[in-house]
Amino acid sequence: MSKTQSFSSTISRIQIIDAARGWLGTPYVHQASAHGAGCDCLGLVRGVWRELHGGEPEAPPAYTPDWNERRFNSDADTLLDAARRNMTERADKSFEPADVLIFRICADGPAKHCGIAVAPDRFIHAYAGRAVIESWLSRWWRERLAGAFVFPGTE
Repeated sequence: MSKTQSFSSTISRIQIIDAARGWLGTPYVHQASAHGAGCDCLGLVRGVWRELHGGEPEAPPAYTPDWNERRFNSDADTLLDAARRNMTERADKSFEPADVLIFRICADGPAKHCGIAVAPDRFIHAYAGRAVIESWLSRWWRERLAGAFVFPGTE
């Protein structure tokens, strides 16, 4: 499914937030997306997408867990590019609860982290050494926000 496809029903922001909160406590497992068993940050977003739409829009490519990756010879921004293909990007990085947030940890590196906003100052995400957690969307995170996206069918 891509953002150009239509969805038969609308999804409320409360449904998205409830689905994301259902993943709280899921252990971190790189490249996994199994509710309760293990996921990484992208696996969380993929899992919520499946709960909302039944399937995933595309298979993710292999990726490294290194947040500090630098772009060097590649202009590819795989995570942002996939989000742009499958969701609606918000202007000027503004966001609302239930939007997908994508972060660029290193200014000269690709976007490598994502989560789901659940309040103006909180988001749910997963990262190595932790389970899926709800965190403050602190200034540190806000300064690294590379884009905000709306799940298809969101009312």
